[in-house]
Amino acid sequence: MKRVLIPVDGSECALRAVSLVIDKRSRYADPEGLDIHLVNVQPPLSHDISRFASHEQIAAFHRDESESQMKTARELLDAAQVQYTCHCSVGHPAEVICALAEHLACDQIVMGTHGRTALVELLLGSITLKVLHLTKIPVLLVK
Repeated sequence: MKRVLIPVDGSECALRAVSLVIDKRSRYADPEGLDIHLVNVQPPLSHDISRFASHEQIAAFHRDESESQMKTARELLDAAQVQYTCHCSVGHPAEVICALAEHLACDQIVMGTHGRTALVELLLGSITLKVLHLTKIPVLLVK
């Protein structure tokens, strides 16, 4: 069984990565044995927010944001009748992606070359580049 991790953030580039895995699943050794894991990582909110919102409210916010950002990717996989597992996390995206891929013993990470906003990546550094530096797992980049 081939295990693939696909980080999704709702961007067109991330959706192209999902579509590529769907379209190319016959190229995997056993297409029926393809184990797809979607992951959405929400950046942590400032600690100051805890003065105004409860832990439960913050967790619900992160969960709602993750579900919203994974919605279209899930619809694509459902339409193709492909089984998958969703993971929602909070943390530094590149670190969480690499740790989850290792924890799940993934054979490959398939991800977009850039996310939702180029400006954020310009200011904070590319999540994709960080994943490439942190992981030993093969990464397929989709433009």
